[in-house]
Amino acid sequence: MNKRVLITTFVGAAALCLCAISAHAADGSISGTVKYDGTAPKPKPVEVTKDKEVCGLKPHFEEDLIVGSDGGIANAVVYIADAKGEAKPETVDFDQKGCDYLPHVLAFPAGSTVKIKNDDGILHNIHTYSSKNPSINIAQPKFKKVVDVKVEQPELIRVTCDAHGWMHGWWFSSANPYYAVTDDKGHFEIKDVPPGDYEVTIWQEKLGEQKQKVSVKAGAPTTLDVTMKPKA
Repeated sequence: MNKRVLITTFVGAAALCLCAISAHAADGSISGTVKYDGTAPKPKPVEVTKDKEVCGLKPHFEEDLIVGSDGGIANAVVYIADAKGEAKPETVDFDQKGCDYLPHVLAFPAGSTVKIKNDDGILHNIHTYSSKNPSINIAQPKFKKVVDVKVEQPELIRVTCDAHGWMHGWWFSSANPYYAVTDDKGHFEIKDVPPGDYEVTIWQEKLGEQKQKVSVKAGAPTTLDVTMKPKA
């Protein structure tokens, strides 16, 4: 390759890179907190009825509503269903550790592969409940450390373990890259959102779903603080 071609190639690549950076710089973001309205109930302890030598090494509690000391709700899914954008499929981990699902709520782009891990060295059984994707019901003995499952369609999927009845979790398969799951303080952030008016959906497994309108400005952060209350 001569020097002129090399310089032209470099300049072209640099221009593409700058265009990509400029496009993202023109995008905005949405961040905030999801909090509980009122005094949250304390998590109920769960009785370990099987494989106590592994599952009974720590206390277990119901995970359908986890509220921090400041009222922040963990594991709520925040997403923009009506935003246009393609998300590149990923490979994500869903672990079975101490007879709990880690994370309790796993979010990823549609088309991704979920690597279901068994770190417990005992028999687990993954059972999913879905409508757009094929449901699975797979035994995972201790010698089968990883099971790969591809999730093609966007939807919310419930996950249970038929071997340990207290184990429950969720997969959120997204149609676009504009989603987040709240942390243990209820915080979330959705980055690189194109400017526009959107309807943001907030879902929590026990409190249900609510929607909020937001306007995203170019290159600017948008704050969205949400309060959720028990369903009537």
